[in-house]
Amino acid sequence: MRKLIFIGFIGLGALIGCISVMNSDWGTRLVMMGVGALFAAPIGGALAGIGKSGRSLGRGESLLPSDGTSSKDLAANYWRDEGHSPFVKPGTSEGEMHRWDRGSAG
Repeated sequence: MRKLIFIGFIGLGALIGCISVMNSDWGTRLVMMGVGALFAAPIGGALAGIGKSGRSLGRGESLLPSDGTSSKDLAANYWRDEGHSPFVKPGTSEGEMHRWDRGSAG
């Protein structure tokens, strides 16, 4: 149904462009039909809802990407991160656990 509305507006724009120069030659008619369709396409797209984003932003949401430290991100990833904040999770291998220990270099 949305495509039909969109195509209908494009056709209507072309028809208005053709009617506006009814007494001219075919070259001028074709150019004006193209201009009419060009101007009618965004109007038809807006009225048909084409190009509308999938979800709207709720209150307090941002378009900027998060670094994972907001309370919402921490709650969503609690079990995966085992309760640690991003970038501060302790290492799991033996080498990572003793990386900063002072000891023999050898």
